[in-house]
Amino acid sequence: MTWSILARDPETGELGVAVATRFFAVGAICPRVEGGVGAVATQALVNPLYAPEALDRLRAGAAPEAVVAALTGADAGRDHRQLHLLSADGRIAQHTGTACVDWCGGVRGPDVSVMGNMLAGPQVVQATLEAYGAHAAQPMALRLIAALEAGEAAGGDKRGRQSAALQVASRDPYPDLDLRVDDHPDPLAELRRLHAVAQERFVQLRRFLPGRGHPGVFDRVVIEAAVAAATRA
Repeated sequence: MTWSILARDPETGELGVAVATRFFAVGAICPRVEGGVGAVATQALVNPLYAPEALDRLRAGAAPEAVVAALTGADAGRDHRQLHLLSADGRIAQHTGTACVDWCGGVRGPDVSVMGNMLAGPQVVQATLEAYGAHAAQPMALRLIAALEAGEAAGGDKRGRQSAALQVASRDPYPDLDLRVDDHPDPLAELRRLHAVAQERFVQLRRFLPGRGHPGVFDRVVIEAAVAAATRA
């Protein structure tokens, strides 16, 4: 099941992951991102332990290739797994097990990795990669959505569509934006709608929440003024 994209903005350090599939609630078990650490997607016959363990190892300074080797080497089901990592400094590692369902595989470019399995063909990951590059003027979240939309147009998951998810992080242990569509006839359209809804209030509030090195803002007048200003813009 599934195809996913990991990306990094080399100028800001922002990290993102997005995924789509014909499977329920993919956002619950596949994508993870941590600001200043990395982005991870684990798929095919999913091992949900991969993502938190991968981020732990990246946080400790391990190289992505070493992380993938350690996780898959200790997993008896590695031939059925797919995993890719993107570290905060832009290094990429990918793994597709020999027993993953065709079409399966991945492509990569500077600061971006795309992988998938049970896909209509290799054109899905290639279209996803190319669309991400073609939308460089857009914010990270919209670039990721546009990339998945291109992959969907190229055939996507050969079984159909059901769920999608998106996470973007900059500097904190938790994401700046974390959107999930668990069950929907057009999950990418719903993901784009949720992104628009998030701009109305959530992304303004998120700026004032606690994070690494700061306690957050407590003055509701300041917060509401920022929300009002964004609404007027």
